[in-house]
This record gives sequence, structure tokens and C-alpha cells, in this order.
Amino acid sequence: MKLLLDENLSPRPIDLASDLYPGSAHVHQCGNDAAVCEHGKANGFTIVSKDSEVEVRSVLLGSPPKIVWVRAGDCTTEEVEHLLPATFVMVKQFIQEGAETCLIPGHQRGNK
Repeated sequence: MKLLLDENLSPRPIDLASDLYPGSAHVHQCGNDAAVCEHGKANGFTIVSKDSEVEVRSVLLGSPPKIVWVRAGDCTTEEVEHLLPATFVMVKQFIQEGAETCLIPGHQRGNK
């Protein structure tokens, strides 16, 4: 289960969750949303993003790649660092099963 963090997220959460998500990476300025999605598709990644445009692409074009949409507003890097391990079972099930193209983890600011 490889995650590809979009450029709107820090690469730090992937470093800290590498035991759960081996082979994961950060896009490091891969380009526009289309380029990020194409890179994810070509390399077997599930994309993690805060960008609503990536989610729109998943609705319009389907998967692969699947999308984990972090809808937590102006959340801190620490909140995303906590979110990836805390939702591991949910993310694993989303990636391995079902036809859904987008997962929105149940993380709302202020509801920790």
C-alpha cells in the first residue's frame, strides 16, 4: 500500500508512517493535478491530498489512482501525521476492496 502525498502536504507524515505504508513517497513538485494523478496511476500509488481538485478528478475519471482526501481545513502537519496511522485499517480496506474512488477520513477539526 503505497501512498503519494500531494505537494499541499508535508513529506514528514510519510517518513513517520513508513512502517505502515512502505514504498510511499511525496510528489515534490510533480506538477499539476493531472500530472500527480498520472504519476500515481503509473506507479501504483494511492494519492493523499487536501486539494479538492484531486477529488473532483477522481469523481470524473475514476480510479486508479484512488484518492484519500484530507478535508481538515488548515490542519497542522502533526494532525496529518496522526491521521495516517490512526486511519490505517480504513485506508487499507479502501485500497484493497470496493469500487470507491475517494476516501474522506472521518477527521474534523476540533473533533479529536
